[in-house]
Formats: sequence, C-alpha cells, structure tokens
Amino acid sequence: MGLAALAAIPLAAILPLPDFWITQLNYIGLYSLTCLGLVLLTGIAGLTSFGQAAFVGIGAYTTGWLTVNLGWSPWLTLPVGLAITAASALVLALVTLRMSGHYLPLATIAWGLSLYYLMGNLDALGKYDGILGLKSLSLFGADLGQGRGFFLLTWSLVAVMAVALLHLLDSRAGRAMRSLKSGALMAESVGISTFRYKVLIFVIAALLACLAGWLLAHFQRTVNPTAFGLKMGIEYLFMTVVGGVGHVWGAIAGAALTRLLEDQLQVLLPRLIGTSGSYEVIVFGIALVLMLKYQPDGLWDFVERRLPRPPRRNDWADAAALAAQPRPAAGDPVLEVHQLRKEFGGLVAVNDVGFQVRAAEIVGLIGPNGAGKTTTFHMISGVLPHTSGTVRFRGRPIGHLPSRQIARLGLARTFQHVKMIPDMTVLENAALGAHARGGKGVLAAMARLDRAEERTLFREAQRQLERVGMGSHLHELAGNLAMGQQRLLEIARALCADPALLLLDEPAAGLRHQEKRALAQVLRQLQAEGMTILLVEHDMDLVMEVCDRLVVMEFGTLLMEGTPREVRQSPAVRAAYLGTEH
Repeated sequence: MGLAALAAIPLAAILPLPDFWITQLNYIGLYSLTCLGLVLLTGIAGLTSFGQAAFVGIGAYTTGWLTVNLGWSPWLTLPVGLAITAASALVLALVTLRMSGHYLPLATIAWGLSLYYLMGNLDALGKYDGILGLKSLSLFGADLGQGRGFFLLTWSLVAVMAVALLHLLDSRAGRAMRSLKSGALMAESVGISTFRYKVLIFVIAALLACLAGWLLAHFQRTVNPTAFGLKMGIEYLFMTVVGGVGHVWGAIAGAALTRLLEDQLQVLLPRLIGTSGSYEVIVFGIALVLMLKYQPDGLWDFVERRLPRPPRRNDWADAAALAAQPRPAAGDPVLEVHQLRKEFGGLVAVNDVGFQVRAAEIVGLIGPNGAGKTTTFHMISGVLPHTSGTVRFRGRPIGHLPSRQIARLGLARTFQHVKMIPDMTVLENAALGAHARGGKGVLAAMARLDRAEERTLFREAQRQLERVGMGSHLHELAGNLAMGQQRLLEIARALCADPALLLLDEPAAGLRHQEKRALAQVLRQLQAEGMTILLVEHDMDLVMEVCDRLVVMEFGTLLMEGTPREVRQSPAVRAAYLGTEH
C-alpha cells in the first residue's frame, strides 16, 4: 500500500493542481526526508535526538555559501555538504552515543543550540539575515524552479530513500539495527557491535537531513538560521511520532499531516478565537498528548495493523549452506575455567571457581539462589569482566574479550529472561543468531545486493528452527509465542551461530511440565548430534535427567563436582539446598 501510494504521488505533477498545493507537497517531501532519518534513529534504534534540524542547516549553509561566494554548481556542493555532515555526525556520535537515558537528548539539544547560534553570529554566513541570492536547481539545462520540476526531483529522492530504508530493514544489517531497542546484551551475544550500528544509524539520519537542507536552500533561494533551530528539531520529531516513529511510511504520513494541519490551523484558529497568535502550537501539544496516550505507535501503525501481513516468500530452499567451523573431537576440552573470581567492591560473588567442560557432554552448573551461577555464566560469556583467574575456550584465553568477540569464536548463549524481538517473525529472530556468519553491510542492503547471502541465512534459520521443533512457526510474530516456544526460539537462535559450546541460562524457567519434557528431548537430541552444553538450571528433575556431570556452587565457591548420582547422594549438597538440623 505504501509503495503504491508513493508511486502515485508524482502524478500530481501532471494534474491541474494549483501552485499552492504543489508548494505544500514540496515542503512535505523536504520534511519527509528528515523524518525518514528519525524513523531509523528513534523508531528503530530507540535514540532520541532533537538535533536533526542542525544537520539540515549544515546542508543548506554549505550549498548556500559555496554557490553564492565561490560560484559553484549546486550539484557539486551536495557531496561537500554530505562529507561535512558525515564528519560532524561521526564526531558527535562518538561523543554522545555512549550516553544513555536523558543524557543523549540533552546532548543533541545542546548541539542544535550551539550550531544555531554559530550560524547566527558568523559574518561569513550573514549572521541572522543569512545568505541571500541562491539560484534554483537546474537539471540538463532545465530550471527546476519551485514548482513541478522541483516536485519531481524531491519526491523521486523521497521514494528512493524510503525504498532504500525498507530494503535496509529487511536485511542482516537491518535485523541488527532492530535489535538495538531490546538492549545491548542480546545483540552483543550474537556478535553485533551495538555501538558501531548506533553510529551508522546516527550518520545515515544526519545525511538524510543534509540532503533535505540542500534541497530546501535551493527551493527557498535563501538560507537563515530560523529554519534550523531547536524549534524545528522538535517539530521534526513531532512529525515522526505522529506518523509512526517505527514505520518508514509513518515519516511521510506524519510530515503530510503536520504540514497540512499547521497551515489550516493558522487560518482557522484566529477566526474562531478572534485574535491572532501561534495557537496551533497549543493544538499540536494537546494532539501529541492524546496520541501518546491512545495511539503511541502513531497513525501508520493503526493502518498497518489492519492490513494483511503476507508471509515471506520461501526462496531459500536451494540456497548454499553456510560454512561451518570444525567441531572438537568428543572428549576434547572445550571450556576450562581456572580460579575464576569476581569481586563487587568488598563482596566476593565468585570465589576461585574452576571446572572443565568437554566436547559432546552436558554439564549442569547448579546451586541455591545467590550461589554465583549467573555471575559465573556472565564472566564466561564476556558480559562481566573477571577480577582474576582464567577462562579458556578451545585452548584460547577469552577472559579479556567482549561478548560479541567471544560469540564469533563459537560460544553462544540464551538468557534467564527471554530476549527476542517481539515484532519480528520467528524466522527473522532466529536468523539474527547467524549475524556473525554473514558479511553484507548497509550499502549492499540498501541496493539489494545482499539477496544471495540473505537466502543462506534464512536457510540456516529454518534448519535450526526445525531442529528444535519450531519449523511450523516460521512466519509467526515472536511476541505471540508461548513461553516454551520462546525458549526453543532462543535455543534455535543460538544454534544459528554454529557454536562449539552452548550456554543455557535457566531454559526451563516458567515452563509447564509438557514443555519441560519437550526441552529435555531437544537437549538430548543436540547432545546426540555432538553439541556441547553448559546448563544453569534450578529444575533438579531436568538437570538430573539430561546432565552428564554437575558442578555445584554455594555462596560463590565450588562445593563439589560429580555425576548426577554422586551429587544426589552428597550430604553437603543436601545441606546446601535443604539446610542442616541442629
């Protein structure tokens, strides 16, 4: 529906529309370009920025100064503006994207205000009067002016950018971007550099704003700071939220609705109230509060939920298989933990724990609540740094590596509290686990040059889902699954990484009896296929049934290690779980 509507918009250039409406559509197209960047930045990555108008200003002032003062062609100023924008966005991203919470929005506000006052106080930029006398754009000798010619150029760029973003979001890189809102823990565990993708998104959004600024400068034929201040930064975010901050088409819908309503309200409200003033701002404020209360995902989400969601076309049945890493021979040491220690200030959470996991065996890490099992898990997988000791994976020290690098070596994990992307399908969630096994980036995705690799990733995702009994749920939204199915989805996602060692953090938590039986069957099947598993679990029935050896912890120390039978018969273990009688 969105593509069809966008394809129909250029027809307005040949329809007998008044020039007023062509001008309105031109402004909507310019606003849409900036809002498309905010969909990626805020809706997909969850990063709130009020500084996009400043990047619009960089694009506008760059072309204004170069064309007026040096006589450059506007088409030559565009790559210069994009380069300056990319450099400034990269520096700003490296500084601000390490912030979290309210610090990032505050930093972008400071950035927008700084650039606004810089533009308004530099003599070279005309101070607050700005730069006058810009020429309109021309293409192949034809002056595009401010009417239908400019309309065709603007909306062609909007269409190209919208389709490019849709392609990006439906790709390996796009799935990585969509995982950012769920937090860094899960994304890093499948080999995604979350900071790198945040920087990429920030720069892409800035480049789209710069393109809008370049067009705006030659549309208005003048540049001044008014259009690039904090007020416009807030308005761009407002448009995107109203339209649907998580939807590409929401950017265009929000820009159109806001522009048209603002224009009409400026005429109607003074007539109703009997006096002039910026009353439309009050109306927009009330509308935004109501929108956030009753339709928080925006207008386009209301439309999309009523449209049929066709399943993805299965075109990967004959795709090439992903390359697999060599498996350790049965009995070879896969994980070696020696004198592992973790201190939080004066608290010793894990006290010189050591154990070994060999290939093709299932080892259970058990103990009462507070024994230090999850902390040990986090140190093995790179989520937490250890205070002292060593962790070796297949003979290689990994204690100093971040979790994404450990994941790329062949160590995959699940989580105590299920972590998945609810609005992605089961197939897409599983394919996220194979991220480190692909290599196509953002530009290849936008240009649709990644289709062969995508087919191999989906083939692997389907294979692993079928391996754990989830083959009939490929195209369901992950958020609609029952808890047991979500646990199996997490295991399938981990298996897509082609791990030599699988870490399962309380996989039976919250499962019903039949779901636990299905989980036990999956674990035995994986072991029979040569998978090595380290399991943290409180369900003793499951642990005793599937584990070859058990490592028992109490108060951060190693209590004992042995077979399930030896552990079951140990007085020390019974005392740890049940207490002793005085």
